[in-house]
Amino acid sequence: MNPKKNLTKLGLQLPNVSTPGGNYVSVNIRENIAYVAIQFPILNEEYLHQGRLGNEITTEQGYKAMELCALNVLAQMDKKVGFDNIIGLNHIDAYFQSSEDWDESPKVVNGASNLFVKVLEEKGEHSRSIFGVHKLPRNFSVGLTTSFTIKK
Repeated sequence: MNPKKNLTKLGLQLPNVSTPGGNYVSVNIRENIAYVAIQFPILNEEYLHQGRLGNEITTEQGYKAMELCALNVLAQMDKKVGFDNIIGLNHIDAYFQSSEDWDESPKVVNGASNLFVKVLEEKGEHSRSIFGVHKLPRNFSVGLTTSFTIKK
């Protein structure tokens, strides 16, 4: 597994890590589990993909937004843990805000799921949960939390 090489093949690079917006840490390590705090579609301090899926944001844009959230997760893990110390991605919790009649969340969340598998290969396979919420901070369309098993 070579995540940085895989990112280059995909034409992607890791964004700068964002700083927490409150009294918490972006990566919390307990024993050999790393919990990554919610990541939003932020690219180098620029807020992107704001609005509701099905209104201001299309399903395709939502896919890209979730992919950016996953890139931010990978940036946090690379900086705080190191790719060489990842045993595997355990689980993702995906959050979205949408119009009442929009119902394509699995397609949007595949933006993150597909990226994790392409970059981390078999270590990127995971389970997931998807939650529709009334409101996300700063009107982001999506957000993503994750947990990883890491080497001690």
